[in-house]
Amino acid sequence: MELLLTNARWLDPDTLTLHDACLRVTPGPDGDLEILDRRPQFSDNQQELDCAGKLVTRSFALGHHHLYSTFARGMPAPPRTPTNFPEILDLVWWRLDKRLDLPMIEASALATALLCAKRGVTFVVDHHASPFAVEGSLETIAKAFDAVGLGHLLCYEMSCRDGEAVKEAGLAETEAYLASGRIGQVGLHASFTVDDDLLARAVALAEKYRTGLHLHVAEDLADQNHCLEQHGKRVVQRLADAGALTSPCTLLAHCVHLDDTERELLRRSPVFVAQASESNLNNNVGLGRYDDLGPRVILGTDGMHVDMLRALKAAFIAGQSAESLDFREAYDRLRRVHELIRRVNAPGDGPNNLVILDYDTPTPMTPDNMLGHFLFGLEAVHVHTVIAQGRIVVENRRLVSHDETEILSYAREQAQRLWERLADS
Repeated sequence: MELLLTNARWLDPDTLTLHDACLRVTPGPDGDLEILDRRPQFSDNQQELDCAGKLVTRSFALGHHHLYSTFARGMPAPPRTPTNFPEILDLVWWRLDKRLDLPMIEASALATALLCAKRGVTFVVDHHASPFAVEGSLETIAKAFDAVGLGHLLCYEMSCRDGEAVKEAGLAETEAYLASGRIGQVGLHASFTVDDDLLARAVALAEKYRTGLHLHVAEDLADQNHCLEQHGKRVVQRLADAGALTSPCTLLAHCVHLDDTERELLRRSPVFVAQASESNLNNNVGLGRYDDLGPRVILGTDGMHVDMLRALKAAFIAGQSAESLDFREAYDRLRRVHELIRRVNAPGDGPNNLVILDYDTPTPMTPDNMLGHFLFGLEAVHVHTVIAQGRIVVENRRLVSHDETEILSYAREQAQRLWERLADS
């Protein structure tokens, strides 16, 4: 059934112009949006939604996430306090991902989809790891997102850190998911956990299924130091030599510690780079400079949260010291993830994904100052109603596409199971 959004104040996501309009929204992964100057004659195959003058614009997409981090809130402390980034991985995140099973993965995916929807995020690019529950993990996540009604671009984070059997399981899971007809990426952790065999086979898989890689790059200096010691070159050079920088569907997360040669390699490549400033600050790895990497820098959260308006503000503030980031470039990074999704040809991120914002600003809004409103005014609390693939998934700040209470209850149950495993280790 078509949606007819009446009395809408349409904010064009590209030009940031404002226009009082009626919006006709057709449903489905390939649905469309039509901007009308006046309300058309109502028909029986339409559902009318009165926006009451609220702001309506394209919804948001999360460019780099780890949905299993949903269960990190309040989790048991590590056996000792980490003193550097490799220890954070070993004592916190790798302890967690080793203890995941499929019910935990399903619950964390449902909870992530719920949290995303209520913050106006209708598409997620996720980088998943569960080394002792690999088989079926990606399809489990996909079905959870489908149930809530959100789009997704998934990959399994392959590495050599848990041995050959787990490495082979990651390759098998990736191929099975892509061969099933699902659109995804080929995931790798980071250079320092990936041997030459795995890197070559990952590149070949991406080429076979006409997609890109999704991996962490130079998040910490430890990644560069390991690459120099083991391969005699820096990380981006290693990736370039392996043919990993040729696909316009490839996504490199972080890219904090790059030299001038690596920056030039990325500028000349078609790959995307995901910035995750809050995660970098939380892990004390430094802040990246992205202003000379070309027009393909997008925003992610690296599992810290799912609020893209918050991620926009964090990127802008961090960018003041790292690169003198201006208003427009910060906003463009928020929106460029849509181009990555389009290149991969993943369904579910068309123009019929919308967010209705109940934004009670005390100052005027004009095309000239909308960037200021995005950076210093608009927040997730203003998300009132969310339309994903032409269907209402959140209305009046409540999830309607799935039982919200059921999702949260299931998540708490599975989080407790995970924490008990962590406490016993």
